[in-house]
Parts: sequence; structure tokens; C-alpha cells
Amino acid sequence: MALVALVFLAPVILMLLTSFKTSGEVLNPSTIIPHPWSLAGYAKVLKYSEESPMGLWLLNSLLVSTSVTFLVLLFSSMSAFAIARLRVKGAGKIITLIVVSMMIPGQLFLIPVYLILNWLRWLDTPLALIVPATAGGFGVFMLTQFMKSIPPSLEEAAVIDGCGLWRIYWEICLPLVAPAMATLGIFTFIGSWNDFLGPLVYMDSVRSYTLPVGIALYQSSYVSEYSLTLAASALGTAPLIVVFIILQKQIVASMATSGLKD
Repeated sequence: MALVALVFLAPVILMLLTSFKTSGEVLNPSTIIPHPWSLAGYAKVLKYSEESPMGLWLLNSLLVSTSVTFLVLLFSSMSAFAIARLRVKGAGKIITLIVVSMMIPGQLFLIPVYLILNWLRWLDTPLALIVPATAGGFGVFMLTQFMKSIPPSLEEAAVIDGCGLWRIYWEICLPLVAPAMATLGIFTFIGSWNDFLGPLVYMDSVRSYTLPVGIALYQSSYVSEYSLTLAASALGTAPLIVVFIILQKQIVASMATSGLKD
């Protein structure tokens, strides 16, 4: 296990160590360990400029990823509750359509979505990245399976005690699928944080870019600033690592409680 973990961690470790090297040492490395250790890359990346506003890119990524995660969890859980617990007519066909939509490459929707966003005048605004991203079917499909595993007796007991549909959804179903919600939240946050194609197509100004597109600006056809790219990448990876460390127990719990029994 330690050997496998080392294989997966090796690129991350190499990225972190290289980010502390000078530009000259990055191009002509003598050892993996920086000699000398330098914070010049981080200082230049964090220094605000109109060409590379790193702090603004971080805030944009945080705003978009947090908003997308919240909306996906809200709408996916409500849709899954309606399909799994309310016995909606044609629920099986709805799930089939959702699964089919997941098989279609997202790149096929770039032009139609671009035209819709242009008609709504949302291009180069956070709404262009937040609203389309909430329409994914994976969260509905995932949470529907967990909702179906909730024993009907719990819902029946809640009805007898006078609970309405909203309280059954909010106080009975959501707490029972909390591990699945946490897992979906992590996947959604990471996917939104790492999204490159959407911001590249829908954003026009440098100040509206998210972190992945901003990092790409350090690379050009003639010059590649490796120390800056790696420093920015290290800063961009840190929030994801923190989120995963905080919610890793919920991921394990979602696997352990995937089959509730009556």
C-alpha cells in the first residue's frame, strides 16, 4: 500500500519540490531537492498584476466551485427524492434519459450553450459557469439509488407523526444520505475547480478567468515559465487537498452504508 501510495504521490511531491526551485535550476536540475530553496516563484505569482491576477483567479474558482456544488446538491437531492420516494409516473424513463444524457460528451454542447449564454447576456460572467454546470445527471442518478435504499417504514412513521413532504425530505431522507451527499459534493467541487474548457470558451477577460485557465497563461508558444506554473499549480491544488482531508470520512461512510436494510 505504501508503494502504491508513493507512485500516486510522486508527481505531487515533484511538483511541490520543483516549485521552490529557481527558473535556472528547473531547466537544468541537478537533484530533486531544491538547492537553494527559493520563494521567488510564489512571490511573483502572488504579486497582483493585470496580466496575472492570481488572487482574483482563486476567488473566481472558489465562487464558481462553491456555487456549483451547492446548487448540484440541492437540485440533485430534490430530484432524487421526487423520483425515488414520491413514485412519480414514468420515473424509470426519467432515470433512463438521465443515464443516456451522461453518455453524451459535454463538448457537443459547447456551441449550443454558448449561443444560449450569449442570448441571455451571461458571457464573461460567473453565471456562464455556474448555471450550465448544475444540469448534470450524475448527482440525480447517484442520489436516487441511495434514496431508494431508505426503508419505507421510516417514511411511514414520519407521516403518522404528522410530517409533510418537505419535512420528510429535509429531516428524514437528507440525513440518511449525508455520506452520499458529501461524496457527490467532493466530486462536484473537484470537477468544477479543475474545469478548463468552460472558462476558456465562455470567459473573455483575464479578470474573469478561473485558476486552470489562468495557470495556462504562464505557458506560451515561445516562453514557458515553469517555476511560476508549478508555484501556481501548488497553490491551486491546496484547496482540493484540504476539502478532501475534511470530508474523506464521509466518502468511506458512503461506501459502507450503500445498502440500508429495513
